[in-house]
Amino acid sequence: MVDPLAEVVMLLRPSARFSKRVFGVSPWRIERSDAGEPFYCVILEGGCRLAVDRGEAIELQSGDFVLVPAARHIALSSLEPPPPGVQTAPPVPLGNGEFRVGDARGAIDLRMLAGHCSFDSPDASLLVSLLPQFVHVRGEERLSMLVQFVREESREQRPAREPVLARLLELLLIEALRSTGGTNASSGLARGLAEPRLAAAIRAMHERPAQDWTVAELAHEAALSRSTFFERFGRTVGVAPMEYLLAWRMALAKDLLRRNAGSVAEIAQRVGYNAANTFSSAFARHVGLPPTRYAREHAGLAQVPDGA
Repeated sequence: MVDPLAEVVMLLRPSARFSKRVFGVSPWRIERSDAGEPFYCVILEGGCRLAVDRGEAIELQSGDFVLVPAARHIALSSLEPPPPGVQTAPPVPLGNGEFRVGDARGAIDLRMLAGHCSFDSPDASLLVSLLPQFVHVRGEERLSMLVQFVREESREQRPAREPVLARLLELLLIEALRSTGGTNASSGLARGLAEPRLAAAIRAMHERPAQDWTVAELAHEAALSRSTFFERFGRTVGVAPMEYLLAWRMALAKDLLRRNAGSVAEIAQRVGYNAANTFSSAFARHVGLPPTRYAREHAGLAQVPDGA
């Protein structure tokens, strides 16, 4: 059986690019702006409050894992934040990737691993649109085990600590993306796959992207009425069914073009377009480049057969 989330994660190729260990001493507050970079944090001990993109703050506790695939504004504070208008000094570097925030004279009441991950696919922005905007994992046994490994590794000065931490964080990222039970996630692919009827339609799109799907046919796969399917899909996944299908077809097409896996006409057929010129127009609108030029610029290919 096709696993849609695995396909998206494999194309994304997540990796832990940067992390730092943060020790907090209440009260404190820090904010930062990012240009849509993937942000994550693991609460190793204690707790804090987190607000993403100026939304409502949530309380994080020991063992929690948070992933924001495209963060633009992050606000973190102690559970009891400073009074309004009171500024917290910038985090103080302690060396070895460790930082302290808050009163240097107080007792540490938070230990956290935070940083940015990378999605190494050139399609990252397209694929991220299929993911939840926010994932908060709590109480997942597998995640808890990984967090425990991260906690132990971050405490010890063992040989090769940093590469081991990087691999553990990559596992955390992948596990968080595929977690459903115990996960507080915004609308996205993971939530869609958690609903059996929607999952049937999503898997059908991934199994047969070349099929000339209609909303009515997808609703039949989900054993729902057309109107119920359309409303439930948009509310749960975050985009309309045909918008999701288009995004997935374009992600597949970009991957095939980069790998020189056929002519434009052949790739068009594989992703659901009967005519190469129709596919070329749709691809150019969605990606900003015609297929042949995209392949040459992103894969260094000089002889991509046009086929159109």
